[in-house]
Amino acid sequence: MKAVILKAFGDVDALAVQDMPEPEFGADDVKVRVTAAGINPVDSKIRRGEMQDLMPVTFPTILGRDVSGEVVEVGANVKGFQSGDRVMGMVHAGYAELVVAPAKVWAKVPEDMDLRDAAALPMVTLTGTQLIEEQVKPARGDTVLITGALGAVGRAAIHAARALGVKVWAGVKAQQVDEARGLKVDGVVAIDRPEDVAKLPTLDAVADTVGGKAVTAVLDKVKRGGKVCSVVEEPEGAKERGLVGNFFLSHPDGPRLAKLGESVAKGELIIPIARRFPLDAAKEAQKFAETAGTGKVLLVN
Repeated sequence: MKAVILKAFGDVDALAVQDMPEPEFGADDVKVRVTAAGINPVDSKIRRGEMQDLMPVTFPTILGRDVSGEVVEVGANVKGFQSGDRVMGMVHAGYAELVVAPAKVWAKVPEDMDLRDAAALPMVTLTGTQLIEEQVKPARGDTVLITGALGAVGRAAIHAARALGVKVWAGVKAQQVDEARGLKVDGVVAIDRPEDVAKLPTLDAVADTVGGKAVTAVLDKVKRGGKVCSVVEEPEGAKERGLVGNFFLSHPDGPRLAKLGESVAKGELIIPIARRFPLDAAKEAQKFAETAGTGKVLLVN
C-alpha cells in the first residue's frame, strides 16, 4: 500500500511517500480503505521530535490520527461493522491507503455526510469533548472559559459544555472577537487585551486548547480551587495559585464519536475545513496546516 512515512525527525522534508506492507490484522480489528486522513498539530510535533517522551516513535513510522473510509474486512470477533460500511476513527498510521484498528475506535459516518470530510472529526471532536466531560467536569451553571474557542477542539469543547448547562466564555485573540460572537456562547473575551480580561466574571474553570500566554493571562480570574485543564501542556502557574491544573491526552472512543458525528450532521457542531490535499502532497499539506488558522486540513486518497 502507499503511505506517507517519517524517516527521521525534522521539517516536512523528512516525510516521503512510498510503498509499505499492509498493516497486520487481528480478530478484534477492522480494516479500512482510507478515503481521507486529517492533519492535526500533534502530527507536526511528532515529526519534529517534540513528543518523543509522551509518544515515542521508531523509524520509519506513519503519522496520522484521523481517518475516514470504507470497511474492507472485519475480524472474527467483530460485531456491528461489515464490509462496505462508511466509518471514521481516531487511529494510528492514518496517512496511508489502508488502516487497521480495533473495532471499538470506529464509528459509522452519517449517511448525509461527505465521507472525505468525516476525517476532520475524530481527534478534534473527541479531544474537545473529553476535555469538558472527563477533565473539567463542570456542574450545571458553572462558568467556564474555553481558550482557542474558534479552533476545532475549542468548538467541540463549547458544544460539550453547552450540553451540560454551563455558562461558556469564548477566549480568542483580539482580531477574532467579531467572528467568535457567532459562536453559541455567553460571552467573548480577547485574551490578549488585559483590559478585556479584567472584565471577565469569576471563573469556575478554564478549558485550554492553545496553552502559553492564553492561560497565564486568565489565571487570576479563576476561583481558588477551580480547574485549569489543558490539551496542550501542564498549565504553568495554576497550582501555585491554589488551582487544580492538569494536562491530558485524548483517547479513542467509537460510541462517543458516533454521537458527535450525528451532531455535526445536524449542524449542531461545525468543524470548518480549510483545504484538502492529495496524499502525495503530504509535505505541502503539513506545511499549510501549520499556518492555516482554525480550519482542518485533509489528505485525500
